[in-house]
Parts: sequence; C-alpha cells; structure tokens
Amino acid sequence: MLDSASEVEFSEEKTTEEISQLSYLQLSSLALSGDTAYSEKTSTGFPEKTGYPDSVYIMAANIFQGIRFEKSPEKVLIKYGNEPLPSSTESEDESFQRLSYELAFSALKFQDILETILIDSYIFPSTIIPDHLNSLIIVMLYDFQDRKFQARLLSDNEESIAEVLEVENLLNSLNCKIQLWKIDSLVFNAVLTKNGFSVSSFKTKLAAALARCRIKHDALSIYHILPETVRNQELRASTLPLYAWINTCKISPEEVYHSLKKKGYNKVKSVLHIDNKVFAVDQHCYDVLIFPSHLKSDLLNIDLFKDYKLVFQDKSRSLAVHSVKALLNMDDDILMVNTDIAILHETFINLESKDHRLQKVKVILLLPRCSGLGVSNPVEFILNEHEDTGLLKDFSQGGPSEDKLHVLAQQQYEQLTHAMKFTRAQAVVYCTYSVYPEENEAVVKKALEFQDHGTKVQSYR
Repeated sequence: MLDSASEVEFSEEKTTEEISQLSYLQLSSLALSGDTAYSEKTSTGFPEKTGYPDSVYIMAANIFQGIRFEKSPEKVLIKYGNEPLPSSTESEDESFQRLSYELAFSALKFQDILETILIDSYIFPSTIIPDHLNSLIIVMLYDFQDRKFQARLLSDNEESIAEVLEVENLLNSLNCKIQLWKIDSLVFNAVLTKNGFSVSSFKTKLAAALARCRIKHDALSIYHILPETVRNQELRASTLPLYAWINTCKISPEEVYHSLKKKGYNKVKSVLHIDNKVFAVDQHCYDVLIFPSHLKSDLLNIDLFKDYKLVFQDKSRSLAVHSVKALLNMDDDILMVNTDIAILHETFINLESKDHRLQKVKVILLLPRCSGLGVSNPVEFILNEHEDTGLLKDFSQGGPSEDKLHVLAQQQYEQLTHAMKFTRAQAVVYCTYSVYPEENEAVVKKALEFQDHGTKVQSYR
C-alpha cells in the first residue's frame, strides 16, 4: 500500500519553489501531447486522450518490466520488482495487445525522464510504494502527462483492477482517503490544512517537475529531449504509407476492392499526399495494398482486418515471397530459413546439403534475425511476426549497440555462406528488415567472396 502519512509529513517542507509550482503547472500544458508533430504520429484517431482500460495498463506494465533499461546498482533510485502483475483474459485480445505494446514502448522511450519526474516531484522517496508496482507507475505516469494531467474517463461496465486504482489514486493525490485513518472528515481536512497539503499536491508536483525538466533541456516538450536519431526515425516512420497483405486463402483481391469501395474507399494509382479514404495496389506485389498512414485507426475497425482477410505487414515480407515465386518451377522445393513454421526441427546451420529431404530445393529464402530498424512500426511488426519485444529497446535508442550489430552481422554471414553450400540451389534470396549496410551489402559482398564456384551443380540464375 501507499503511505500517505509520509506524504503529509513531507508536505510540511513547503518552500518558495513549491509556491511557484502553479506557474510551472501552466507551462506543463506544453507536455508531450501538446507537441503537434508528435501528437499526430501517436494519435489513435480520437480527438482527445481519455486513458486506457485497466487491463491495458497492467499488460503494458508487464511488457515494460521485461524491456526496461537496467541501471548499475549505484545509480538505482527506483527499484522494480521481478514478478509480473496478474493479467486478465482481455490481454489476449489483439486490440488490447496493440494498445499495451504502444503504451509500453512510449514509456520505455521516456524512462529516464519519467523516473526523473517521479524523483523531482518527491513521489519517490516520500511514499512507500511496493517495488512490483513501479513499472505500472511509469506507464500510467506517461499516459497521465500525455492527457495533460486530466482525469481518466471510465466506462460504466469496466471492472476496476486494484493495482491500477492504487496507482491512479497516487498520481491524482486521492490516495490519502484510502488509508482509512478513522477520523472525522473535518478533522482530516484540518490535518491537511495544518500541514500545507492539498489534494492536488502530487498532481501539481508532477506537472511542475515535467516543466522543470523541459526548461532544463530548453525543450518545448519532452519529445524534443529524445535523441535526434529516435526523433528522425519516428519522423521517417510517420511519412511512410501502410502496407496490407491480402490473405488470398480467404478472399480474392477483387472481393477486397469491392468491400473497400462499400466502406467509402476509392482505388487510386498512388496514395502519396492524399488525405481522403483511398488505397492503391502495390506495383511489385499484386496482393499488397497501400493506404495513407492516417487511416490506420479506421482500417483496424473494418471486418476485412478483424477477420484477417487483410493484414498489416511490412512490404519486404511480401516482396521476398514474390521474388522467390518468380524463381520457382513446377516441382521445385523452397527452403525458408528463420520462420515461425518449423517443419524441419534442425537448425539451418546443422542441415547438410546432402540431406535427402532437400534434394529438390532450388531456392533458399533466408530471413535472418536482424536489427529490424527498417520497419516503420515496430509494434505491428512484433504482433504480426511474433518477434522479440526486445526490438523495442533498440528502437527506443535509435538503433542497436555496435556490439549487437556486429554479432547479428556475423550470424547473417554464417547463415548466408551455409546457404551457398547447397550445390543444387539455383538461387538464394536474402532479406532483412535492416537499414544498416553492415547487415545488407557488406554481408552479401563478404559471402560472395567466400563462394566456391567449382562445387556448384548448377550456377545461380
């Protein structure tokens, strides 16, 4: 539980700085959500931020707990527990997962700043907070400031979760009521007045701490405190269109066009710089549609996406498949490496080119583990491709460390050179989601230098 006695005791230390917090609070209206560019990029399509269901906060806290940045022991001021918070069955819903990942990712990018705000506002160490709730406090604080410290709107049929209510009471400074001191309300009010404590104290302290943080960095909003590489990365992502794959096992392209037209979407040749409800067919992949990025929220609510007849997917995934298709003959086999479908239980490196199961393999599609920094939306990528949530950690820093990039490049080189040992293969398609030459051109160039042309049964096409 939270120790409100500590809060009242601490509030006796009222200073001139505390009196000036109202002016800081006015400045805090330029919080992260006040930054127009960033607000447009993270908008879910609703005119105002109203908060999330309790189950989203819980799931986001558990995701954040698994990917947060750990500091050296001597620098740790906020400790995080090791046990996840209990989650509900709603966490299995894809829309809840998407919201939870996006919230956790946002909190991760601003982890240092949010921790600074909590310490600067004296929530730490003036309250006794169980360590296992600190991840929840971080994600809820991010959302709280993103709503400009306004109250959350709850639906009538939503069931409250005790941990969320406890943290929300802390952030809103209403938790003083839940300690149940068993005293008359007038006496309670007198205690608060005597100690100079107001029910909006923590709310004001949080806003003031946020304002001081922005002033310290000479930043219009905390978004501008992010590293330039991260801001450039998000700016790039905001300019890219949405790509959706037509699941031709369930529906034909013509049926998709017809269904979209009934929903008010018009087919055009290009979606660039168009704000209306339009879509275009990709010039390289006939089963990939392109939509303007601002339509994502609307698209997620139509049946085509709910029924997985249309699936958001990075274009490179479809482009790799179409490249392979153009290389195959009627009876040829294809060997896909590093997919979620495990038909051969051995790792690729341990497969022998003479394996009798692989003698008809003519094309190898190699999708190696990579930095993934080329994808426009890491959350969608993780959900659709079942990728490791650790990818968000690299995205939040603008890229992987040099050591990690070197390890990935070495693994990619080993897999590519191993693919080239399959002497009957006529083509190797190498595909990454990386923007780094170290994982792309450099790997291919190095592998080609390794190639032994004398062992090939058939030359590459």
